[in-house]
Amino acid sequence: MEKKGICAAGELLIDFTPCGTSSQGQLLYARNPGGAPANVLAMAAKLGVKARLCAVVGSDNFGTFLIESMLAAGIDTRFISRTARARTTLAFVDLDERNDRSFTFYRKPGADILLTDAGIPDEAMEGCGVYHFSGVSLTDEPARGAVLRAARRAKEKGLLVSFDPNYRPFLWPQAAQARQAFEEGMRCADIIKVSEEEVAFLLGQENAAQGAAELAKQYDALVLASCGARGALAANPSGLLGRAEALPVTVADTTGAGDAFLGTILAALAGKERAALHSMTEQEAVELLHLGCMAGSLTASKLGAIPALPEKEELQ
Repeated sequence: MEKKGICAAGELLIDFTPCGTSSQGQLLYARNPGGAPANVLAMAAKLGVKARLCAVVGSDNFGTFLIESMLAAGIDTRFISRTARARTTLAFVDLDERNDRSFTFYRKPGADILLTDAGIPDEAMEGCGVYHFSGVSLTDEPARGAVLRAARRAKEKGLLVSFDPNYRPFLWPQAAQARQAFEEGMRCADIIKVSEEEVAFLLGQENAAQGAAELAKQYDALVLASCGARGALAANPSGLLGRAEALPVTVADTTGAGDAFLGTILAALAGKERAALHSMTEQEAVELLHLGCMAGSLTASKLGAIPALPEKEELQ
């Protein structure tokens, strides 16, 4: 039987990532393909899982580069459309002293916001076991409504729905708006991936394990919480399932590490029934987390997101 794939919808954009300085001492940036849904799919594709992206890019050179990059990453690009109404969305990555990243977006408007219902047709979900979307698509219409309605359709079709809040404060006028949007996304989801910072943002809960268990029970979902250098943990409605440690690596850039973590886990879960998330054992959860943490750690050891993703052989 053919293994089921992953359909993702949402932002496809350019990450400009720091890559040293010029002879005059000015910071240099490398142009990299990015966007959380694209990163997740690129990781899954490396693991041999069929990956399909629904997105909008501009009718500019950046849009051409992104489509070519998705093809090179093994992603089905039939549902990536182009628009002349807005330029391809750009994000500039800043790295702190620990090489942890933050983002400045050029996106008012950006092409990714113009994703509509027509851009996520039922055809895109055919042969897929997972539908994935991220909170960046919830900032503006029409993308917000489109990805949420597609999530509900996917669930009706029996796909597992995966959601990552992917909180970027720069994109939200008010934190309360983001929190409300994320709650709507989590209500659609069977799998919720959060960082420990997002657990604190959503619940005011500094303990990631307790927060993950609370979210899992509240939204009847499998919750995957990434905790940076301290690894990750998982919870389902029954409670905390297990933890796994991160690999000890020298961090170059954390961009895309969480997406690599999630893409690896979704590749393993594609084709599973919803009931399997509720009956998951500690051993099963730890094995999944271990794979995800390896992928995330290896990605963080290199610059960029998709260019830094590990190959299947590295994980094995």
